[in-house]
Amino acid sequence: MIGLDASKVFPPTFQWGAATAAYQIEGAAQEDGRGPSIWDDFSHTPGKTYHNDTGDIACDHYHRMVQDVDLLAQVGVSHYRFSVSWSRVFPQGHLRTVNPSGLAFYDRLVDTLLDRGITPALTLYHWDLPSALQAQGGWTQRGTAEIFADYAGFLAERLGDRIPIWITHNEPWCTAVLGHLLGEHAPGVRDPEQALQAAHHVLLSHGLASQAIRAARPKAQVGITLNLTPAYAKNEQAPNQAAAHLQDVFSNRWYLDPLFRGTYPQELEILFGKMPEMDPRDMRIIAQPLDFLGINYYFSQVVEAVTDKLWPVRIVPPQGPVTAMGWPLMPQGLTDLLMRLTHEYGPVPLIITENGAAYDDVVSEGRVHDSARIRYLESHIAAVAEAMKQGADVQGYYVWSLMDNFEWAFGYSKRFGLLYVDYATQERIFKDSALWYQNFLRTVKR
Repeated sequence: MIGLDASKVFPPTFQWGAATAAYQIEGAAQEDGRGPSIWDDFSHTPGKTYHNDTGDIACDHYHRMVQDVDLLAQVGVSHYRFSVSWSRVFPQGHLRTVNPSGLAFYDRLVDTLLDRGITPALTLYHWDLPSALQAQGGWTQRGTAEIFADYAGFLAERLGDRIPIWITHNEPWCTAVLGHLLGEHAPGVRDPEQALQAAHHVLLSHGLASQAIRAARPKAQVGITLNLTPAYAKNEQAPNQAAAHLQDVFSNRWYLDPLFRGTYPQELEILFGKMPEMDPRDMRIIAQPLDFLGINYYFSQVVEAVTDKLWPVRIVPPQGPVTAMGWPLMPQGLTDLLMRLTHEYGPVPLIITENGAAYDDVVSEGRVHDSARIRYLESHIAAVAEAMKQGADVQGYYVWSLMDNFEWAFGYSKRFGLLYVDYATQERIFKDSALWYQNFLRTVKR
């Protein structure tokens, strides 16, 4: 499906990778001086996650890191995106509480990756705010953005000699909406005003952290990762077109416009009844030049208008095949998204920092035959190739995820990995998709 000319579409410098997140794989939640995070608190609250699953052990990556990096090298990727557990390095969030054991773990991880010829790409925040900072108001407080910048500068100083790629935040939409509006993620808040303010402070912290990283490491490549979900109107009728526009503001422009244009879309006031409180200088800080924009893409949405004063948009149920998450397969949406970003917000280098699918994988005679995942990956890599042919400056593609892991509120019920994880024994098994990706990477690198 990708075509025999894949090696001509993707340049030798293209970043072929896999991605993970600290809380989802590390485990060792109470070892070596690590402090609690909001996800420890949330997952230990009965009823918040599937089967009350927690990340206490997860994939035990903290103890199996070298083995996992060896498996990563076997897959054949050139890059690995991982996140740092903020509370493992700073148990109380502040620099004065540095934990040498936590910092040493990431030192070893980076060196192990480099020893295997894999380039590290570090994400500073993948949703696991230290509990001590949440107790002071978390992302609803401006001070958290300033503390985050200190954290970013410290890590850039200590690890930046070996890490070229820095991602400040993963999916700030999820931090704000799932964490502070719907309460489905930590910290489990359901308050529109807090969601609006949390989103602003996360964006502000991105700008401040970008400045701190560049001050410590002027040659660092600094960006942010957004989960972007294209919204298509059900038909050409004006109400449905308006619904798609409003959904786009909520899902995408809420973050794209501040980052690239230094302003929030005016429709945000329609959605929340107000704009976030801010210092007049904030938008200039948020709109720091990006060395790249990270994109997490999983699906697109078809929407229609409904008569509902709370939210006048309805997502139309998918008509075709869906993943185990119930998400539709819409690779064309990725091509459309990449071209839209290029035309409306570019030129800017783009990296697909997450793309993948959950399916109900089972082990049969020591193998996992996940042909649906292979089709998903193949069709989406083809979508990236098509956008590149049309002029999009895409510089990398990372599969989510390297291994099955703790899938947030879904616990261990959803499997996204290239590697199957038996959580009882911690055995890792190459799925057919891992073997497919391995073979594809050999082909494309010829």
